[in-house]
Amino acid sequence: MSFPQPFFRWRPHPWHGLDLGPDPPKVVHAYIELTPFDRVKYELDKQTGYLRVDRPNRTSAFSPTLYGFIPRTFCGNRVQALMPDAAAGDGDPLDICVISERPITNPEIILNARVVGGLPMLDGGEADDKIIGVLDNDAMWGGVNDITELPKVLVDRLRHYFSIYKALTPEEATGVKIDRTYGREHAMKVIEAAIADYEDVHGD
Repeated sequence: MSFPQPFFRWRPHPWHGLDLGPDPPKVVHAYIELTPFDRVKYELDKQTGYLRVDRPNRTSAFSPTLYGFIPRTFCGNRVQALMPDAAAGDGDPLDICVISERPITNPEIILNARVVGGLPMLDGGEADDKIIGVLDNDAMWGGVNDITELPKVLVDRLRHYFSIYKALTPEEATGVKIDRTYGREHAMKVIEAAIADYEDVHGD
């Protein structure tokens, strides 16, 4: 019996078993945990590699874009060093928001994302960057190369979502700080730092 190559006898772990992407840090794989239609917060179960229900959304906010992480990345010391005031990286894979013209309603998918910038988010003193990318070969967003070329309202929605998505009241949101967005060049530095952090912690 023959199988297509590569063949995985068991399902590859989305964090550790998937490739970084076709041309990192410019074009990376994104494993999607949330879509803009989810009222429940899903998160990768780090032990099994399956999506776990984390919690129902406490607020009425929806993620403005697809949301997930870049495989084989880790927010550790190098990521922390790129963010002023951060005491540490958050110890998770690097998050990524992906913009697509057409609605994509299924989570737990892999896609190619072209990196255009990011949000420097400090959450409880930890670096929790949100890389922003566009779906590679997307007909509408295909000409976008930097975050400055995106509609301001879309970036503002991302900033607002991450500033309040865990908080039901303004008092609960005090632990989150999001500074000015950064462009493609800095975003690629953050990705490279997260790749190196991953090798330090999970490399062979």
